[in-house]
Amino acid sequence: MLTRREFLTAAGVTALCFTALGRSRRAQAGGRWGALIPDPERILDLPAGFSYRILEHAHAPMSDGYQVPARPDGMACFTGPNGTLILMRNHENGPDAVNDGPYVDGQVAPPEAYDPNAMGGVSRLVLDATTCERISSNMVLIGTSRNCAGGPSPWGWLSCEEPMNDPTGEFPHGYVFLCPIDADSVRPPDRKPGFGRCNHEAAAVDPSTNITYLTEDRQDSCLYRFVPTVASEPFVGKLQALAVVGQPRFQTSTMAVGDMVDIEWVDIAEPDPTDDSLRNAAQAEGAAVIVRGEGICFFAGQVFFTATTGGPIGKGQIFRLIVIEGGTLELLVHSEDPAMLDMPDNLTIAPSGELVMVEDGGMVNSIRWLSAEGQLSEFGRTSRMELAGICFSPDGRAMFVNLQQEGLTLVITGPFGGESEGPAHAPQERADEASAGCACV
Repeated sequence: MLTRREFLTAAGVTALCFTALGRSRRAQAGGRWGALIPDPERILDLPAGFSYRILEHAHAPMSDGYQVPARPDGMACFTGPNGTLILMRNHENGPDAVNDGPYVDGQVAPPEAYDPNAMGGVSRLVLDATTCERISSNMVLIGTSRNCAGGPSPWGWLSCEEPMNDPTGEFPHGYVFLCPIDADSVRPPDRKPGFGRCNHEAAAVDPSTNITYLTEDRQDSCLYRFVPTVASEPFVGKLQALAVVGQPRFQTSTMAVGDMVDIEWVDIAEPDPTDDSLRNAAQAEGAAVIVRGEGICFFAGQVFFTATTGGPIGKGQIFRLIVIEGGTLELLVHSEDPAMLDMPDNLTIAPSGELVMVEDGGMVNSIRWLSAEGQLSEFGRTSRMELAGICFSPDGRAMFVNLQQEGLTLVITGPFGGESEGPAHAPQERADEASAGCACV
């Protein structure tokens, strides 16, 4: 096993920069990207040199005869065959969202539907990797409920349900489902009950161990991990919850920026309870309490996650979990001003190795960038309410994001780590500053 020093050396400059975040550093809203240019379409303001294009919108026809469901949420981008990119996309629809589900007039739930009354699920959007043009789209998972976030894995897209039950109670919900990225039609549900039954939010996998880390969207939630008995069978093993050494039921919302605590993991005897009691069982064993765990991602031996309403003013915290030598939990950032950070939700790793996150705090929300030095910068802004599903193409040259209430999936291109990739749907000011074409790979 690597020591902490050996690991950080192997992980490279970015990991070393993040370790510099300490008690003396405080994140501040900054202008790293320069002023945002107002979008005449009033969809998304971006810095000069960056542009967006709408890839799909809710209720548009899909290639398989369904319609694009409303409320796109968590999302990840995978490399597909034959020069394609594949976006796997959740839809946070509840059972009452009949008109916003995948069905057009006259369609009924297919036999593959998990719950014929539920309108959530997962769609698949295939793009040309060179131009980012839409090639096709189709449903992969149908009949789940309020698929909020999830995460990429070596085995496909992990889609997480947020609620526990539909109104009838006939079909149990609150699970994680595995969705293959090559599914060009609806597949039978592949439920993973070992990952726990709760108000799931997001998932992140350590590819070196196949341990999956899971957040829970509750005011008194826990952070979970599923540990395979053997790495080659990633869905056979045990569920555990994070605890702070020597401090049972530690309240993570009380931590100050730079605080670091040693952690351990407590076993959960029954990961698939009949009611919403998973966090209660974990906390009875001493698990730490997190205020609305949401976005999570894994990078170079580190797990980053958000507590959307944690912190001194209830507007969010961002944590780092280092999973070597027993493990430590560190508070990187918390909000002391909604103008700086307002309820961070989904997050991902930028091509530079820095954190990028989206907000869902109010009528105006931002895409924010957290540098390795601890500075928050605003990269994008919308007045269309919640942003979700932030992710990059595998080579880091295109960013994807959803505007949930508007039902829009966007691609954003520009100089993320090199030359500008050119305009897509852009205000003239941006188009003038970008080169021709939209190269994603």
